[in-house]
Amino acid sequence: MKLIILDRDGVINRDSDEFVKSVDEWIPLEGSMDAVALLTQAGYTLAVATNQSGLARGYFTMQDLNEMHAKMHKLVQQAGGAISGIWFCPHTADHSCNCRKPKPGMVLDILDRFGADATETWMVGDSLRDLQAIAAVGGKPVLVKTGKGLATLEKDADKLPENTLIFNDLLTFSQHLSAQENIPDNKE
Repeated sequence: MKLIILDRDGVINRDSDEFVKSVDEWIPLEGSMDAVALLTQAGYTLAVATNQSGLARGYFTMQDLNEMHAKMHKLVQQAGGAISGIWFCPHTADHSCNCRKPKPGMVLDILDRFGADATETWMVGDSLRDLQAIAAVGGKPVLVKTGKGLATLEKDADKLPENTLIFNDLLTFSQHLSAQENIPDNKE
């Protein structure tokens, strides 16, 4: 199983310090739909793991979140890609849950659901907590410079998990991974 876990806000769609609260505010980042399509066509299964404390804070409803995710699925499908599942943590940081990143609860659940090996699983995020969640289970962390990525690099470069790869955006990462997949075998 070739699995990639994606953070949502700042990786797939525009992020906002005021939270992405509605389907109209959910705007894909340039190239992100193509990136998901490229990874899907390269044989990867994609899942999303996203902290959505706006639910607990009352900034948006479950219906709003479902509408945002329906829009994401539609745009991904139109580009030729697929997201096989979306996991979200509705809690704020002061809840004692195991699902809110940097805790690995969502990641563990995704790995279990797909029967995937953590050491072979990538997670792409724009914040330190995304990278910590996958590193906690022995997976492969990837930081993108979109969303909060540049600020993460500036503030937390010395805290990045070992072997973190850094890319400009999700599309650049997907092109890198696809190029690695298409290396000729030379055993002929």
